[in-house]
Amino acid sequence: MGKPRILVIGSSNTDMIMTLDRIPRPGETILGAEFVTAAGGKGANQAVAAARAGGDVRFVARVGRDMFGEKAVARFVEEGINVEYVVRDNTAPSGVALIFLAKDGENSIAVAGGANGRLSPADVKKAARAIAGAHTVLMQLETPLKAVQAAAELAAQAKVPVILNPAPARPLPAKLLKLVSILTPNETESELLTGIAVTDKNSAARAAEKLRATGVETVILTLGARGVFVATASTREMVPGFRVKAVDTTGAGDVFNGALAVALGDGRPLLEAARFANAAAAISVTRLGAQPSAPKRKEIELLLARTKSKRMIAQQTGKQLTQKRQSTQRRQEARTQGTGRR
Repeated sequence: MGKPRILVIGSSNTDMIMTLDRIPRPGETILGAEFVTAAGGKGANQAVAAARAGGDVRFVARVGRDMFGEKAVARFVEEGINVEYVVRDNTAPSGVALIFLAKDGENSIAVAGGANGRLSPADVKKAARAIAGAHTVLMQLETPLKAVQAAAELAAQAKVPVILNPAPARPLPAKLLKLVSILTPNETESELLTGIAVTDKNSAARAAEKLRATGVETVILTLGARGVFVATASTREMVPGFRVKAVDTTGAGDVFNGALAVALGDGRPLLEAARFANAAAAISVTRLGAQPSAPKRKEIELLLARTKSKRMIAQQTGKQLTQKRQSTQRRQEARTQGTGRR
């Protein structure tokens, strides 16, 4: 079986990252410890994550004819991503994101979209054949909604599943949601879309059902270190996350989505695919940066194998303890019965 064909439509940015003790409050100035630049943009992050997770990736995007854009395209090529549908914009600059990163791993981000804001339905339609030939179309919301809508319509016509990561959060039209196969909001995005604050499994279930009522087939609520809540017509289940020490959570949701698209393209069942994506996201938060943090497929599989091994050992140990308790109980009952007979 060949690599799953993933078509990603979305943004490309250069991330400018400053590490701080904490995120500054409005009007406050804080001296930072370190400044670095890294490749970013939700679309580009997801494309790189999907490629490293084992996907055959095509990317539809716009970048400026500037240093940032040229470097971004060169990196995509290095990652093995097809850049046939990456447009060089003659007017707008490439997108830039300014990121404050606190020492506990939390972040605050502001984005100047530049060329991303000029991605058009016409750009998307040029990729119609690639959309029809994909296993999965993956999108986010850092590009104009008209382009996202056009891509969803083309995918629906070709009966290609659409994964939409509704970030940055914004209200979405019903005509778009009805074309989405899998919606992957985090807690904040879910609350904006439903009005329900997601604080536990019960509230996650309520929010997911409200989203499914819009016509979305499957909702996967990403809940950070806790994992994800998966809701379909027949499934309501938490898929736990992995315990790791977070260094930088920037791009973790993008890594999750890219890996999810690949796992589903591989033909993995939904819950198994979610676990694969959880593992990829867990690895990513142990590293600095968005695209640089995306793990290779071997790393994801290794974490899954190690966790499976530990779980099997724990299950076997639990089984042995249960058998030992049952054996002890039987001996005690036998002695009691023997005493009674005397």
